[in-house]
Amino acid sequence: MALNDTKTALITGATSGIGYELSRLFAQDGYDLVINARHEEDLVRVADELERASGSSVVVISKDLSERSAPDEIFSYLRERSIEIDALVNNAGFGLRGPFAETNLETELAMMEVNMVALTQLTKLVLGGMLERGSGRILNVASTASFLPGPLMAVYYATKAYVLSFSQAIASELEGSGVSVTVLCPGPTDTSFQDRAGQTSTWLLHLMAQMEPERVARAGYQGMMEGQRVVFPGLRDRLTAFFQRFAPRAPLADGVRELHKRRSD
Repeated sequence: MALNDTKTALITGATSGIGYELSRLFAQDGYDLVINARHEEDLVRVADELERASGSSVVVISKDLSERSAPDEIFSYLRERSIEIDALVNNAGFGLRGPFAETNLETELAMMEVNMVALTQLTKLVLGGMLERGSGRILNVASTASFLPGPLMAVYYATKAYVLSFSQAIASELEGSGVSVTVLCPGPTDTSFQDRAGQTSTWLLHLMAQMEPERVARAGYQGMMEGQRVVFPGLRDRLTAFFQRFAPRAPLADGVRELHKRRSD
């Protein structure tokens, strides 16, 4: 059963940016929450805020999704407490900027664990229960990077291409099951992601206005509730995905590389 016999959403990367805004939207709509991030103090702060503002029950699970055991540990925690997940949001993720020959391999392997492996594991683990009940919603957060080659962020772009392809494939498999899968593809968004990825001084962020995380989250939330398969928060994001189909891949990659250069280079 869900907490308080209401619907329950599990949201990763829930303490800031898009994940935080999605947590607020679920709580406002009466969902109880299970929120995940690495830092327990941030989770407790957000949980207290959401419980006071909405009256929803919020369970915190502090796990680092770069650790292979984390998704299984999260699922075991839920199963031991008979918490059923009605909506899963795979939002946690991070990036890294730099030439692939020079970037840190351990950081990139951790990125692959968070952006792809943990997302896949959590989806697999909660999907069985959703199918048994004949209902459920899954939202995977990708990026407009999913549609492009990404020089100077090669591994990050590749992980997001995986998220897009995986999400679209299982959305098709689950057609008619009562379980929907939505993939959210925003462009540059004003979150801490840019600082962690080392993007703040690049031409990309100088030339392109960043979208507010509230707007991105609302678009993703509405698209998920409507059962859309792919959601673009803005017209620019939709155009990026559309026009890349017609551009030769080598010049396209070169253009992305220029955008990811630092303005001082």
